Amino acid sequence: MPDFAGLVPDLARVWQNLSQILPDVARSGPDGTQIYDAKRGSFVDLGILDVMQIFGRAGRPQYDKSGHGTIITAHDKLSHYLSLMTRQNPIESQFIGSLTDNLNAEISLGTVTNVDEAVKWLSYTYLYVRMRFNPLAYGITIKAAQDDPGLEKHRRDLIVNAAKQLDKNRMIRFEDATGYLFATDLGRTSSHFYIKYDTVEVINEMLKAIMTEADVLTLVSNAQEFEQIKVRDEELDELDFHHLQSCPLPAAGGTENTYGKVNILLQTYISRGNVDSFSLVSDMSYVAQNAARIMRALFEVVLRKGWPIMAGRILAMSKTIDKRMWGWENPLRQFSILTPEILHKLEAKKIPIDKLREMDSKEIGILIHHQRMGPVVKKCVSQFPTLGLDASIQPITRTVLRVRLTITAEFSWSDKVHGKTGEPFWIWVEDPETNHIYHSEYFMMHKKMVVTEEPQQLVFTIPIFEPLPTQYYVRAISDRWIGSEFTSAISFQHLILPERHPPHTDLLDLQPLPVSALNDPQLEQMYSFSHFNPVQTQIFHTLYHTDYNVLLGAPTGSGKTVAAELAIFRVFRMYPNAKAVYIAPLKALVRERMEDWKVRVEQKLGKKVVELTGDVTPDMRAVSNADLIVTTPEKWDGISRSWQTRSYVKAVALLVIDEIHLLGEDRGPVLEVIVSRTNFISSHTEKQVRVVGLSTALANARDLADWLGIKQVGLFNFRPSVRPVPLEVHISGFPGKHYCPRMATMNKPTYQAVKTHSPGKPALIFVSSRRQTRLTALDLIAYLAAEDNPKQWLHMPEMEMENIIVGIRDSNLKLTLAFGIGLHHAGLHERDRKVVEELFVNQKIQILVATSTLAWGVNFPAHLVVVKGTEYFDGKTRRYVDFPITDVLQMMGRAGRPQFDDSGKAVILVHDIKKHFYKKFLYEPFPVESSLLEVLADHLNAEIVAGTISSKQDSMDYITWTYFFRRLVMNPR
Repeated sequence: MPDFAGLVPDLARVWQNLSQILPDVARSGPDGTQIYDAKRGSFVDLGILDVMQIFGRAGRPQYDKSGHGTIITAHDKLSHYLSLMTRQNPIESQFIGSLTDNLNAEISLGTVTNVDEAVKWLSYTYLYVRMRFNPLAYGITIKAAQDDPGLEKHRRDLIVNAAKQLDKNRMIRFEDATGYLFATDLGRTSSHFYIKYDTVEVINEMLKAIMTEADVLTLVSNAQEFEQIKVRDEELDELDFHHLQSCPLPAAGGTENTYGKVNILLQTYISRGNVDSFSLVSDMSYVAQNAARIMRALFEVVLRKGWPIMAGRILAMSKTIDKRMWGWENPLRQFSILTPEILHKLEAKKIPIDKLREMDSKEIGILIHHQRMGPVVKKCVSQFPTLGLDASIQPITRTVLRVRLTITAEFSWSDKVHGKTGEPFWIWVEDPETNHIYHSEYFMMHKKMVVTEEPQQLVFTIPIFEPLPTQYYVRAISDRWIGSEFTSAISFQHLILPERHPPHTDLLDLQPLPVSALNDPQLEQMYSFSHFNPVQTQIFHTLYHTDYNVLLGAPTGSGKTVAAELAIFRVFRMYPNAKAVYIAPLKALVRERMEDWKVRVEQKLGKKVVELTGDVTPDMRAVSNADLIVTTPEKWDGISRSWQTRSYVKAVALLVIDEIHLLGEDRGPVLEVIVSRTNFISSHTEKQVRVVGLSTALANARDLADWLGIKQVGLFNFRPSVRPVPLEVHISGFPGKHYCPRMATMNKPTYQAVKTHSPGKPALIFVSSRRQTRLTALDLIAYLAAEDNPKQWLHMPEMEMENIIVGIRDSNLKLTLAFGIGLHHAGLHERDRKVVEELFVNQKIQILVATSTLAWGVNFPAHLVVVKGTEYFDGKTRRYVDFPITDVLQMMGRAGRPQFDDSGKAVILVHDIKKHFYKKFLYEPFPVESSLLEVLADHLNAEIVAGTISSKQDSMDYITWTYFFRRLVMNPR
């Protein structure tokens, strides 16, 4: 028989301990069916679903025939649990309690844009199902339910009330008359961070442009999220202790109020204070989780308001909660490898991290009296994220400044410390005098950039005002690291603003010229119209009857190609042995001109037209015999370099340069060199070559005209508004740091733009990549599927379309064409592309989703143009950069078809931080700057090899012929 005698003393001791503990538990703890809920700040009953789940564990299927479940609960709860266990109760919806916040989320997402859509959205909820089955539980009378079985009125009332509450808090804009619901930045931020609308009310009330850290903590503590937290008598002593020991900042409200308790717990959490009471432990964890979220939301709110002092302060507070350390502590505390002893020594010495960076490991070892730890501290200092900022400025106009910010990583990368992707930073430009942020953006310093030590460039525009401020600051603040903040000053002391631009050419009220003014039946039959438009009428005489150089600045769609033809026809008539050269910036444009002129010029006029591009290089005899050469800038640059030995280059009498405003873009230097060389050749051969430049409306047309040698006659720079078909432009901003989600949020507005502005007329949607053409088209189809007539954009019998689809190679195109949506990008097979073009031109399909290059290429005017996003991915810098403003103008120019429409519509969907920039420059012409300086050495070398330049004086003379020389004087920066 086993001996239990030895166990008796142990059991007696255990019983004695238990008898001391159990009465405490009985006094302080709940009954068996209660748990502590930090969200409510009190003990709550277990839900019946939890009880059922626990009971479900009783009885093991393999071993037992029955199971036993026992509930130990308070006597007054016994009947409650018995009834729940024995009777099935319906689950009612709790959705009304959070309807306001959920409605805000849907509006922010773009899925709900008006009251009708919101009412429909409510019909998909479980709330709607229960309201119909059990109306009394939701405050609906039986009579109301009978009169309106679909509860349309009740749902509408719920939505309107919620919308009014949101509108009052500035989370949405609600137009009562029309029922439209518009998202605001505040609403989007609260939706993104799950901030309740009651808390937004507190933020609206308490947030100021300048607040201390203590004020910010008080604001966060007053959030509605912490309303349920209770102050208990048994916690007061411990809270008082932490108030004195762990709170470096004053905690408004003290220990007696809820917001005071929240403040103390939050500061205790940051100070890493130890809390004993288990309810305080739970409360502190709940406070820390929610405060971090609310603080991030506050940062986004103040950043959008443009308050630099508060943005920096709240971002620092946010990191303080994340890292559980105060901003005044040594930043090296963020490295877990360093012991508290070393950190205390560093803090005692009060040496900033910049000083430590300048010291070597031996000096650091002596400083902290620990030679072996010197190299470790030095390594941590070298890994601390540090950036070098260098900002250069260039005034575009008297009110807009382009900032080129060069960012250099000055730290060493460690996967263990920094992760494997990148270090995020917030970058903004602030005016210290007015306490305002003019530009802000989120920047990711990728691992590769740090390892290769490759400087990164950010280019953005900011406004300036006269009188000029003394300086602006560029700030870069780490999103994760405390103490990682860097500043660069932009001084305006020696800034020379560009000259005020001369006024535009007025469009005269002239009688439209008939085509018979050409005085040549052969030429007259080339045009399908009977009269020239107002712009062509005004420039006709100068182009067709004189040899003056001409610069024509007019918006896209005002008939500039006809202007080029008038100049070419003059050469054909007056100088039959000379040649005309037409230079277009893109091969697609060259191809389009060739297809047109092969028929009209070669077949009807009998003149030889030759294409010179990288794809097509005819033999020299064909070029020598040509009357009209259509080419790209690079190709003509290569040919005209050897002008002394090539007689056909000397035989050129006319140079037409289309899109001459591209001088300021990447390929601008080549255009500049061609014109400079042409002028140079003219001065040497004493044979004038006429130059005709075609561009959009320009701000500094006079400079360009001086460079082209245009005096009083020949400069026509019309306003952007003189289009033959008036253009109505709508610009919408969309938030979001990341490109792809932002593009996804633009799909519904794109669909609505088509439905609103062009329900039955052709629409062009420009996107940045092939992938986006597919994603946009598929989303449009998803929206169509919800309509009564999903094939409303297909304007031909379905059987005919099916026959066409059989021959299509691209699988995505097969799907989209069936719904009347075409795709157009460089990845399509030539035959597929031709089919899409024909279907769209003949209005068999209504929508064409195309990449931005189509804007320059084939001329497909549409009634509506949607520019979905103004950025594209630049492989060189591995990030998204903005389209040149000229590209956006070109895309907009495709809106409005001269023969069919009396107005065109353009909808520009942009990143919200760029909305003001586009607002300004889509209506105000853009000055053209030279970009020759970066590649001047290459072009000088080419001229030296060609023999054009043989001395320093020659090179100086050559530079005076360039546009760069003109702009250097006007806008030195």
